[in-house]
Amino acid sequence: MTDDRYARILAPSIAELNFVANRRVLKDMDEKNLNSKSAPVPPNRKRRALVVATSAIGAMELAGAAVPFVASMLPTARVRAASGPVSFDVSKLEPGQLATVTWRKKPIWILRRTQKELHTAEHSSLVLSDPKSQTGQQPPGMDLHLASGARAVQPEFLVLVGICTHLGCIPDYRPQAGSVDAHWPGGFYCPCHGSMYDLSGRVVAGSPAPLNLPVPPYYFENQNVIRIGELRDGADQNWQPRIW
Repeated sequence: MTDDRYARILAPSIAELNFVANRRVLKDMDEKNLNSKSAPVPPNRKRRALVVATSAIGAMELAGAAVPFVASMLPTARVRAASGPVSFDVSKLEPGQLATVTWRKKPIWILRRTQKELHTAEHSSLVLSDPKSQTGQQPPGMDLHLASGARAVQPEFLVLVGICTHLGCIPDYRPQAGSVDAHWPGGFYCPCHGSMYDLSGRVVAGSPAPLNLPVPPYYFENQNVIRIGELRDGADQNWQPRIW
């Protein structure tokens, strides 16, 4: 409902309504005085009657004003869209390229891993805190090839929430071997406090981060389009990891 429509509902103003109500109360009292043989109505009784009438009109005005106020607190279409599922065409990605989309105001990484990167992830030389992804950092109803270390519906395409599980920084994508230290095989590195993750988003043991990067709910709508934020049956839209 637009502001103009609310204005029409609330018109006339409270001052106008109070004026009309007070006139009616005084008129009724005067008529009673004229038609009655008893003593005139005392001024105090008139004032009390005016207060009651004014209060009633004010309550009606307040109730009407509350309607647009409450409506303004409801989520807008833009907010609902920002928190809803998003689609992305993975055919746009070259091997080794990482794209970022937004879901629930969080960065979602979509990485098209090269065969070398996939091999590195599945045969990691790093000591990992949770190599089999046994903590609740991914929806339980998804087949993510966790045993092999892929952590993806289609192993070539990795989908992660790009937020460090330590203090919420955004890690860097560091695919080049040796780009962090001499033993670095490639992965994700958080420059804030030095947390490291492999090319499947699994945290390296000894990092400040306690858990793997989350995998959001997603599925492939077709061969090229991925739907992030829900599963194929519409489930898990409200899923939460243990740590974002």
